[in-house]
Amino acid sequence: MAHAHAHGVADAKLAARRADSRRRMLLALALNVVMLVAETIGGFITGSLALLADAGHVLSDVGAIALGMTAASIAARAGGARRTFGLQRAEVLAGLVNGIALVAISIWIAIEAIGRFSETVELDAGPVLALGAFGLAGNVLATIVLARGERGDINLEGVLRHSAADALGSVGVIASAVVILATGWEQADAVASLLIAALVLVSSWRLISEPLDVLMEAAPENIDVDELGAALCRTEGVVAVHDLHVWTVTSGFVALSAHVVVAGGADRDLTRASIAIFLRDEYGIEHTTLQMEDEEGGGLISVEGAGDP
Repeated sequence: MAHAHAHGVADAKLAARRADSRRRMLLALALNVVMLVAETIGGFITGSLALLADAGHVLSDVGAIALGMTAASIAARAGGARRTFGLQRAEVLAGLVNGIALVAISIWIAIEAIGRFSETVELDAGPVLALGAFGLAGNVLATIVLARGERGDINLEGVLRHSAADALGSVGVIASAVVILATGWEQADAVASLLIAALVLVSSWRLISEPLDVLMEAAPENIDVDELGAALCRTEGVVAVHDLHVWTVTSGFVALSAHVVVAGGADRDLTRASIAIFLRDEYGIEHTTLQMEDEEGGGLISVEGAGDP
């Protein structure tokens, strides 16, 4: 058995990505706390459901960011004898929880909005408009800060989706206030709330589907496993590839395992190195386990860490 462990570069990139994400989430958290206080107080004073709905989403943002930061810290812990990959999928679980939270929030907003159609509620649209504009400015700033981070980070993407949906929610608050001021039609508040609920629901789809794919160990969307296998078979000295598996441990950490049949007389080490360079340069895969097999069915050699020639 031959083993090689030299994933320092990949680990350093992962650590740098997590540190950058935490900084961005911390700034977004501060902005959201300020908006939460302002919109909650304003919603109760003005009686605006749209404003309270937006405040509810901001509250979920605060929870999402806190969860994301905690998950990033947990995921950075070193692995042990039992959990050899550590707790890196804490980030994936945080993304899934945030997605489910968005669905729950959208359902609550929709139920409250539908109930408003049968009620008559007097709204003070002026302050609602001002608070909506304040919320929009804060959400846009937070979204820009988060969007400039690593978009492949499911954990950060979860927080970003919350923030972007909240920015759209603020647009709905502003629109309803403008309609009420212009026409006096106060049902616009409920209509805006329903639109906010729909936007929140749509934004939750990726946060649920992607973490589930990771947990089910599906191949990353950007990798065609059949095409990758065919490319490996074109490597000099390779006769066939079987039992090929590609999965994501956490955002930015793709792993691969395969049995590689080597032609008789071919240099196994040279073939392994060629495969490693190809996987690293063409697919960005640096954590691999390859079982090299002789074409004649002779001895086997398991090479772990083939991504680091």
